[in-house]
Amino acid sequence: MATSIKQEISSIDIPATVTIKKENNVVTVKGKLGTVTKDLTKMTAIVDLEDNKIVIKPYGKRKKDLAINNTIKSIIESMIAGVDKGFTYKLKIVYAHFPISVKTKGKDVYVENYFGERSARLSRIIGDDTRVNIDGEDVIVQGPNLEHVSQTAANIERSTKLKHKDQRVFLDGVYVYSKE
Repeated sequence: MATSIKQEISSIDIPATVTIKKENNVVTVKGKLGTVTKDLTKMTAIVDLEDNKIVIKPYGKRKKDLAINNTIKSIIESMIAGVDKGFTYKLKIVYAHFPISVKTKGKDVYVENYFGERSARLSRIIGDDTRVNIDGEDVIVQGPNLEHVSQTAANIERSTKLKHKDQRVFLDGVYVYSKE
């Protein structure tokens, strides 16, 4: 006996503090912290704006179509949360051998004196609205776009990757410890 999966239609309520525009499956969410744009043309679903809701209709009725439906829903919900509340990643500067210093210049983050290296290690800040602040031993990455904030934090963490040494012994680096 086969069970049939009905077509799921998801809807997201739009808060009063947020405005959403959709042109050619490109969704733009604007709020008090900035603007986030996402291109959904490769997704196999129809995204429509109706009254005060976003309606997501998948093309088919298979599990894969329902999974894409939920993916689009979570992407748009994170966009709304980002322009309303923002995202914050906190990284900790950890060192035992040489004191590490982190500095920002424009769209770059420099990790200096990592294991006594003369040249600084470079990381890119992704996105125009992403901000990086250094507060003592903490590096705080903030912004409205979750993808840009998390990728910037990952770039900083990855710039202090240790090669050719035992990573269990040499724990120096910059590590993510909080995601909000």
